Amino acid sequence: MISKIDDIKKEVSKVVVGQEKMIDSLLIALMCEGHILIEGVPGLAKTTTVNALSKALGLNFKRAQFTPDLLPSDILGAEIYDPQNNQFKIKKGPIFTNLLLADEINRAPAKVQSALLEVMQEKQVTLGDATFKLEPPFFVMATQNPVEQEGVYQLPEAQLDRFMLKLVVDYNSKTEELEIARRISSGSFEEINAVLSHDDLTQLKQQIKDVHVDAEVEEYMIELVNATRHPSEYGLDEIKEFIQFGASPRVSIDMFKAVKAMAFMRGKDFVTPVDVAYIAKELMRHRIVLTYEAEAEGITTDEIIQKVLEAVAIP
Repeated sequence: MISKIDDIKKEVSKVVVGQEKMIDSLLIALMCEGHILIEGVPGLAKTTTVNALSKALGLNFKRAQFTPDLLPSDILGAEIYDPQNNQFKIKKGPIFTNLLLADEINRAPAKVQSALLEVMQEKQVTLGDATFKLEPPFFVMATQNPVEQEGVYQLPEAQLDRFMLKLVVDYNSKTEELEIARRISSGSFEEINAVLSHDDLTQLKQQIKDVHVDAEVEEYMIELVNATRHPSEYGLDEIKEFIQFGASPRVSIDMFKAVKAMAFMRGKDFVTPVDVAYIAKELMRHRIVLTYEAEAEGITTDEIIQKVLEAVAIP
């Protein structure tokens, strides 16, 4: 089944140049039934990537542009009165899909953010008296623009914790950008074909669950998480004053899932510490709350996680 992963990447690469980390992270979150938050400036193929992924997987895709005047009903749907039949009927919103792109989620007010994040956790929507279960797979890719300052509602830590991964997307290399410009100017994009069925996806998920994790590697992952909460126990006194709250328990749960997917995508049936280190920042960067001292000195969560990775003994 690992060839199926390669087939998906091949199809996505027809319209997306580079951004391997973003594609890997999307696949990991999808196969582990998590959600992903992507931070990056406009024009880095975030929408194109998730749209291409949905086509390669044969799944439904919808996009919701978040704005300050958005209402929860614009995302979830609402009861609408039908005067012709003299009754109310349900109009479902864009949340009823397999892959939802929540574009610029930090531009919507708190009530819209919380409505979406509740659905992400519960996998169901209540409209009026009726409750609707979302058809699996249900996957949310939310984006936020770090450049925007006006009309932005920062996501609270408790809501950020609902995302399995947070990916920071950088610019393409010069070579990749040249290739993108050539393809767009000539219109030489190939059509994306569905290469994975719903049954194949279910089978992939089961194979990922069967990936072996040694007890020492499991303990290593817990030590990494614990080091963000009690840095002094690991000889990390220099970062203690910069951490207000360490990583939440959800990190441990998500890490145990994500590293299995990471190993599987690399063609292995067991997890190594390298797999853990590769995805540790994406799992923890949005779940560590820094102090004012850290912000004043320009310390980032990535720097904190790097210190933790260097300090905790590798099995």
